[in-house]
Amino acid sequence: MIELEGVPELVDPVLIAAFEGWNDAGEAATGAVEHLERVWDASPVAAIDPDDYYDFQVNRPMVSIDDDGTRHVTWPTTRLSWARLPGTGRDVVLVRGIEPNMRWRAFTAEVLALASDLGVEMVVTLGALLADAPHTRPIPVTGSATDAGLARQLGVEVSTYEGPTGIVGVLQDAAGRVGMPAVSLWAAVPHYVAQPPSPKATLALLRGVEDLLDLSIPLGELPEDARAWEHGVDELAAEDSEVADYVRGLEEAKDTAELPEASGEAIAKEFERYLRRRGDGPPTAHG
Repeated sequence: MIELEGVPELVDPVLIAAFEGWNDAGEAATGAVEHLERVWDASPVAAIDPDDYYDFQVNRPMVSIDDDGTRHVTWPTTRLSWARLPGTGRDVVLVRGIEPNMRWRAFTAEVLALASDLGVEMVVTLGALLADAPHTRPIPVTGSATDAGLARQLGVEVSTYEGPTGIVGVLQDAAGRVGMPAVSLWAAVPHYVAQPPSPKATLALLRGVEDLLDLSIPLGELPEDARAWEHGVDELAAEDSEVADYVRGLEEAKDTAELPEASGEAIAKEFERYLRRRGDGPPTAHG
């Protein structure tokens, strides 16, 4: 672990993590954390020593040349940063990296040890998977927690998934085992447009973080990028009748499965986001 100095005592910090690879369809999850690093002006905290966890023939180092002609080698790894969230009274630790190639248990233990040193009170992992979801509809985001009490508190489901998992699932499980509450948010990326970037899925994950942590995230040009992405996929689908028919089938299946109360819940959440951006809280029974 390469630790950087100058980290103050953090206030009620929550950790938000995403990893390139199997957990990151369309690079939507790492795109979300990268966006948070930028808009929250995050400062570096630490970097994991890559020699312990990465196969450099699989994840190769990159050579770059800076403005004065000096060459640099950047090694694939996982980096941590922190940011102070204005107006919230809390801080955040951001983790963005690459799914390790080996020694996953040691890797998660190292990440969680640093999180504990920083006083992290909850872990939020972000992921994205390929799904039969139409690009023309809101990107579904599902939240889950391994603890039933935490799931009720945060309004997410208890995880019932069985099958292969990635570093996101391992980190969430390990956090729960050491008594650190952990929740995971996953975006469903349309499988027929899986190539990165996927700004609509990134935007959906960020809105999921807003709802989970009851805060407002500066979105910048991301909503416009998401609309441009959707328009571009529309044009591609229009050029191929088979693709257009397939998308219409997905739309019909999605709309049929969508319950009216689910639509009402989505409208309510969007209204709460609007109030947060205005600086107001959600309405109360007396207000």
